[in-house]
Amino acid sequence: MAKTKIKYVCQECGYESPKWMGKCPACHTWNTMVEEKEFTKTRHSSSVGSQKAGKPESITGIETQDEPRVTTNMREFNRVLGGGIVPGSLVLIGGDPGIGKSTLLLQISSQLAQKPLKVLYISGEESVRQTKLRANRLAIKTDNLFVMSETNLQALAEAVREMKPSFVVVDSIQTVYHSEITSAPGSVSQVRESTAEFMRIAKQNGIPIFIVGHVTKEGSIAGPRLLEHMVDTVLYFEGERHHTFRILRSVKNRFGSTHEMGIFEMKEEGLLEVTNPSEVFLEERSAGVAGSTIVASMEGTRPVLVEIQSLISPSSFGNPRRMATGLDHNRVPLLMAVLEKRAGLLLQNQDAYVKVAGGVKLDEPAIDLAVAVSIASSFRDQSTKPDDVLIGEVGLTGEVRRVSRIEQRVQEAAKLGFKRVILPERNLTGWSPDTDIEIVGVNTVQDALKVALE
Repeated sequence: MAKTKIKYVCQECGYESPKWMGKCPACHTWNTMVEEKEFTKTRHSSSVGSQKAGKPESITGIETQDEPRVTTNMREFNRVLGGGIVPGSLVLIGGDPGIGKSTLLLQISSQLAQKPLKVLYISGEESVRQTKLRANRLAIKTDNLFVMSETNLQALAEAVREMKPSFVVVDSIQTVYHSEITSAPGSVSQVRESTAEFMRIAKQNGIPIFIVGHVTKEGSIAGPRLLEHMVDTVLYFEGERHHTFRILRSVKNRFGSTHEMGIFEMKEEGLLEVTNPSEVFLEERSAGVAGSTIVASMEGTRPVLVEIQSLISPSSFGNPRRMATGLDHNRVPLLMAVLEKRAGLLLQNQDAYVKVAGGVKLDEPAIDLAVAVSIASSFRDQSTKPDDVLIGEVGLTGEVRRVSRIEQRVQEAAKLGFKRVILPERNLTGWSPDTDIEIVGVNTVQDALKVALE
């Protein structure tokens, strides 16, 4: 017989303790310790994924073969994954409720089923009839797409082994439970055991499995951080409820580049890919307005042109406000301090509001120069040229430092019709532009302001 004992598990980080505590000593959150029963298995007991132990092999004697990736009809989705779906991979997709995770995976399942490949779509939150209603809305008609509404882990594992599909979707991992674990579905123990079992199925049978994960109110995937470490790829589906555009972002990928970004538009017939996101982000730009600049940012291996807007106004309070949307809020006061110290702009009594238009989030240092020029443009009420693009990192001494992949950024600017690129002087060597676009190198923020606001 299996013996049971009581333990307390933190639902935020997975920390285990033999006694209850009000504050978790690992993640320092309050009231997250939940009582769970732990079964101590005997020597002859077996788990769902029991298997024979493997033998060590010399790495030089292991035979390898190139397994082609499975591609879908969505090029944006393929690029975020690094070129397609890797056989035997375990992919985690997280996002806010209603953002379109189930819609995206159902569309992908339909495209793979038309290859034709046998696809199993497991829904723990909807019945098969409800899934059929979504499929009718998306005009999905294929006999190779199988739908299953089940949450028991043992039943799911048995169904996958009997059916032997080429592709599996689990929506969502927080609804799956193991019958031998007494905690509720979605708890740390249940999520950890369910993910481990799907990982074993994917690796042993070479079946790519996509699992959907809920997110917390902070935006991170619910459950222990161990969940993201176990899977091969972590994708975040982002977007604002008041906009139709959705961004699929890769934050971890063992088979490709991280921080790749794919953009989709939500319509009645489903998600449609946006092949040229730069045009989407710039289509509503007002030319000749003070405080507006264009920056060429890298999202993984793709250059994207985005508009940065700034509004500088006199403060009526003792402490001026510094607000930022779409970029690190600590970057705004830092760049304002550099402008005040190195460029002589009196900004200490000014409120600053900086925004990246279009709902995209930028986190690379190459946007510093565009943000600084945008702030100076709004403060002086002097517009920049509408066909200028600014690229560069700004140091605390006011210097403009070099950035990576400068050639790709310039090519993207030239493709969209921009006439001039202002970039670091040190980025001028080692390459030559293929187009007639004008390249201007600057060493300091003062030089950039003279060129951009002349």
